Amino acid sequence: MTTKHITIYALMIALTVALSLTVLIPVPATNGFVTLCEAGIYTTASLFGPLGGLTVGAASGLLIDLISGYPQWAIFSFLIHGLQGLISGYFAKKSTTSWLIGLVLGTFVMVIGYLFAGWFLYGWPSGIASIPGNMIQNIVGIGLAIPLTSAIQRLQLNKKISK
Repeated sequence: MTTKHITIYALMIALTVALSLTVLIPVPATNGFVTLCEAGIYTTASLFGPLGGLTVGAASGLLIDLISGYPQWAIFSFLIHGLQGLISGYFAKKSTTSWLIGLVLGTFVMVIGYLFAGWFLYGWPSGIASIPGNMIQNIVGIGLAIPLTSAIQRLQLNKKISK
């Protein structure tokens, strides 16, 4: 990993955290919240592959929880969003179909991960209650990440950065 990559990942983490804290919708049934962090994670994973997705997913998930006052979720978010970014980034560079499969698998990892995390922290009803909000969060995140990724690729910014 080069200094340029570290700088880009730090910028993407900061942008993802800022976007997520701008749109923070509390969900009392799960003692958690819904954000737009998937947009940043999926965009980074799509442009920079598994390492970028892992780095931005793990760090932004952790920081969002700590800053927004939900520290009990921080370690789970670190692991879940990191794995989500890693998986979606792994599939991103292969083909359009593979990229979409990666986004769906990333969604699956996130929804199931928070199902078990909620179950562990607050009991199974909380885990089950997290599913609809997490599905919506991922659908919106994918809906934002696809055109954003496409625009950045058309401008070839990711190629200029990767050099």
